[in-house]
Amino acid sequence: MNQVDYLRISLIDRCNFRCQYCMPEGEELNYILRQEFLTDTELLALLEEVFIPLGFTRFRLTGGEPLLRPGVVRLVKEIASLRQTKDLSMTTNGFLLAPIAQELYEAGLRRINISLDSLEPDTFKAITGRQGRQSWEKVWNGLQVAYKVGFNPLKINVVVIPGVNDSEVLDLAALTIDKQWHVRFIEFMPIGNSLLFSDRGWIASEELRDRIRRKWGLTESQVIGNGPADVFKIPGAKGTLGFISQMSECFCDRCNRMRLSADGWLRPCLLNEAGQLDLKTDLRNGVSPAKLREQVRKLLLIKPEINFKQRDNGNQTGVYNRTMSQIGG
Repeated sequence: MNQVDYLRISLIDRCNFRCQYCMPEGEELNYILRQEFLTDTELLALLEEVFIPLGFTRFRLTGGEPLLRPGVVRLVKEIASLRQTKDLSMTTNGFLLAPIAQELYEAGLRRINISLDSLEPDTFKAITGRQGRQSWEKVWNGLQVAYKVGFNPLKINVVVIPGVNDSEVLDLAALTIDKQWHVRFIEFMPIGNSLLFSDRGWIASEELRDRIRRKWGLTESQVIGNGPADVFKIPGAKGTLGFISQMSECFCDRCNRMRLSADGWLRPCLLNEAGQLDLKTDLRNGVSPAKLREQVRKLLLIKPEINFKQRDNGNQTGVYNRTMSQIGG
């Protein structure tokens, strides 16, 4: 079991997209009221007094869409300024990125993942629920601006949905040839839209690798990422290709992360809802940092057992109480 030193922090559960794989189609979500969010002060207190003393040094800001969080640049600066922060990154859909990419970089953010599931505006519209070319161009522009500002590595996240965007795998992989961009192919999961998952299923990463291998060849990369991706490279390419294979290839034994929701629930496993802690309520009720640390420490000890592939605890029905947008991915 790897040392767990990586915390994914959801800043907000709202999103300006409604991606098929993330939110149930046709359902209205019960968004968290703003007063139920962890405030900046509460979040920083948890980082400084609970997580950092337990060895967490790497943080990723997610959502929903994190750029919808009021004061996000200021919060980035606060977290980046913590002496123990070794790595601070963000996952965004890129729609609001271009105007504040420079500010985020100057605040201390250095790594960014941009979700871009299609290079075709019509497919983009079908997946995200946003109007076609204009919205696609805003995301593409955000990606370009972030690259020019200096974000490196710049990663592109692609959730592969059979019959929707899997025909674009080679085109997306080709983005890594001439630029130092890093494309990450993610297997479609049952969280977020179980009906679509049941209808479409998922494509194993090895099948995607085989498509790319037949076109250009494929070699294992020496790059070791912060997450679960298996990293490869097209020979001679400037960037890399990562494959996150949570459905076909269990990587639970090397999981190094926990997830903190916007309303303060700590979740030890993306695919299992067992063992969650309500840190916000305890914090607001005056529970001491020492007691909060002890709760989290105990959860860290049993994290290897709270495992989608090894146990059904918390997921006997296969139904998840929170969508991917509410968990933070």
